[in-house]
Amino acid sequence: MQENQELQTPAPEEALSTATVSATENASETVETTIESIPGLEEQIRQLELKAAEHHDAWLRAKAETENVRRRAQEDVSKAAKFAIEKFAGELLSVKDSLEQTLAVENATLESLRDGVDLTLRNLIKAFEKSGMQEIAPLGEKFDPHKHQAISSIPSDQPANTVVQVFQKGYLLEGRILRPALVAVSSGSAA
Repeated sequence: MQENQELQTPAPEEALSTATVSATENASETVETTIESIPGLEEQIRQLELKAAEHHDAWLRAKAETENVRRRAQEDVSKAAKFAIEKFAGELLSVKDSLEQTLAVENATLESLRDGVDLTLRNLIKAFEKSGMQEIAPLGEKFDPHKHQAISSIPSDQPANTVVQVFQKGYLLEGRILRPALVAVSSGSAA
C-alpha cells in the first residue's frame, strides 16, 4: 500500500511547477479583473500605446535625419578638400595667359620680353594676394625664427640678429608660414 502512495505523490519539482502555473493564471485573471474594474483605464492604456507609437516614429525620423546630416557633412568635407585650390587655380590662369602671350610675340625684342615677364609677375602677385598669400621680405628686420631661417652669420654694422641679406623670400598663407625666408643675420659689429 505504501508503494501506491509513493506513485501518487508528485515530485517536489512538479508540485512547484504546478503551483507556479496556477499562481500565474490567478494573477492574470486578477489583473484583467482589476483593469476592467477601473473605469477609463483601458482608454488610458490605448492612448498611452498611441503616444508610445508616436514617439517611436519620431525617434526613427530623427535617427534617419541625423544619418542624412552626417552623410551630407562627409560629402561637403570631401568636396572642400577636392576643390580647395579652385580659387587659386583660377587666378593662375591669367599668369599662364601672360606667359603664352609673351612667348607668342614673333621677333620679340629684349624690351618686349621684359615687359611680358613684368606683366606676368604682376599677375602672379595679384593671384597670391587674392589667395591670401603674403611675401616675407625681412631685410633690416630683427631675426624671427618663426618666419626666417638663418643660413649664415655675417659681421655687420647692424645690431646682432638683424637680417642683413635675404637669399630667398618667405611666404605666409592666411597668416601661417608656407615657407620661411632664407636669410643671413648680423653677428654684430664688423670691427
